[in-house]
Amino acid sequence: MTDDVHDGSSAEPGGADEMADARAIEREIHEAHERAARPEIPVDRQLEAILMIADEPQSLVSLGAAVGAPVPAVRQAIERLVADFDGVDGTIRRGFELREVGGGWRFYVRQDLDDVVEQFVEAERPSRLSQAALETLAVVAYKQPITRSQIAAIRAVKVDGVVRTLVARGLIEESFTDAETGAINYVTSDLLLQQLGIKSLDEVPLISPLLDDGTGGIEQNEGIPEGRV
Repeated sequence: MTDDVHDGSSAEPGGADEMADARAIEREIHEAHERAARPEIPVDRQLEAILMIADEPQSLVSLGAAVGAPVPAVRQAIERLVADFDGVDGTIRRGFELREVGGGWRFYVRQDLDDVVEQFVEAERPSRLSQAALETLAVVAYKQPITRSQIAAIRAVKVDGVVRTLVARGLIEESFTDAETGAINYVTSDLLLQQLGIKSLDEVPLISPLLDDGTGGIEQNEGIPEGRV
């Protein structure tokens, strides 16, 4: 009689593992059905989408990893895209090109259209400066020549981006590089004088009357004529 009695825990050896395997198989079948139902996107289109938003040249290896394709296939796809954008097979020659630079690929404006793009950028460039840019410009005007770190110390904020903006706008420019520290010193440009309607820095408005006690704020600098602060 005792031989007919079985322990319930051993009635289904490996039962949990078998159920897990079954569920895994079901998932694989489901995913396979989804992949079959989803249209395959050509590698060319995938690469085009990635390169469209890339800020830096992308190597074939990185592109291959991004789209899950071998490097030879990526290279062939890149060659097809280049030919398409160049109008080799009768397609429209695009205003941009896919160019290899520094071991990577990236979209660039075609050189013969640089003037068109430059005009657009100039037209779209905002005419008004931000408050941060105006404050930084004032510091340079009254303390020039001055480095970015010195400007940051006066304004108590980082000024790298603002300085780049002012340089790009042509309102300040690099004057010289300090031989010991390597820091770039900035000064105001002739364009700023034109924008202000003055002939020289001698006509920079006095700042002392604008201060509460006439003593605080920006100190006098040798680059500014006597009495400008």
